[in-house]
Amino acid sequence: MSDREEFLVWLHSEFVRAERAMFDGDDGPRRAIWSEGEPVTVLGAWRNAADRAELVDAFAELSASFSNCADYAFELIAFDVRGEMAYTVGYERVSASIDGAPRTFTLRATQVYRLEPVGWRVVHRHADKVA
Repeated sequence: MSDREEFLVWLHSEFVRAERAMFDGDDGPRRAIWSEGEPVTVLGAWRNAADRAELVDAFAELSASFSNCADYAFELIAFDVRGEMAYTVGYERVSASIDGAPRTFTLRATQVYRLEPVGWRVVHRHADKVA
């Protein structure tokens, strides 16, 4: 299996499971797929973070507002893998409750990944809501 194929397997399994859990109110799987090493950054639709401590706080705050994820789909638009780095660009389509109110929304997300001894880990995320 090529590096690109291995990355896509990880993306469509572990990454998608972690994101779905986040929108269901559980930030543990998302924290697990993020690098423990610096730098890590988020420019998010709801919250930003500039280091691991801020990232953990942001994920805890966000997960507390999400529940009842009825659907999560990641539509991959483009990606590449170059050695120990990769990126993705895509749309995240989500149906979940936010503060108890059912919502359906789409996020545009660009992410950067680093291959670490434990596998692929997210190191940067930029997401915004599609108007």
